[in-house]
Amino acid sequence: MIQPITSADKTFVALRDDIVEGRIQAGSKLSETELSTKYAVSRAVIREAINRLESCHIVERKANVGARVVALSPQGLIELYQVRESLEGMAARLAAKNMTDDEIADLNHLLQSHFDEVKGGESYYQEAGDVDFHYRIILGSKNKHLISMLFDGIYHLVRMYRVQLGMAGPRVTTAYDEHKHIVQAILNRDAELAEMLMRRHIMYSKNNIEHKLS
Repeated sequence: MIQPITSADKTFVALRDDIVEGRIQAGSKLSETELSTKYAVSRAVIREAINRLESCHIVERKANVGARVVALSPQGLIELYQVRESLEGMAARLAAKNMTDDEIADLNHLLQSHFDEVKGGESYYQEAGDVDFHYRIILGSKNKHLISMLFDGIYHLVRMYRVQLGMAGPRVTTAYDEHKHIVQAILNRDAELAEMLMRRHIMYSKNNIEHKLS
């Protein structure tokens, strides 16, 4: 996860967040001139930010069109979540082997802190709580390549689908229960079960968003 330090970093993070949160609409064209005015930076800084967003898969370039924010589509969602299911399943498997007892205790504590929110009917699922839960398990895999593929690669596009299409209703409590079972498997150091439960959890999430897209 990048810590914004330079002007280029700050612009990249601001533009990325505006796209993920839907303030810049999916499918819209990105004008270097307009964006340089909006963020009060040079076109060169905007160009660099757009190039970096392309590697995050939330911006694409097309011949005779230029840079555009990716459009959200059912097929795009399926392909993205197939990759996510496989990679995060692997992360859960590795976390069950590699997380320290303290890290698992912290993960359990995080989950407990969500319990009252869920009981109160609040949707923590689309908020930082859920992202933090997955983030900790991915970090707990202790595999640098896997962490980079998820967080520098596809995770912002995952967030874009989730934030803009939303998570609500029955999915909130069932997602919480799924998290609980994943933590238990990691706590028991049952790598095979942790992977299976994580893959199933992400498949259910995909089905939920796909239903909203159809």
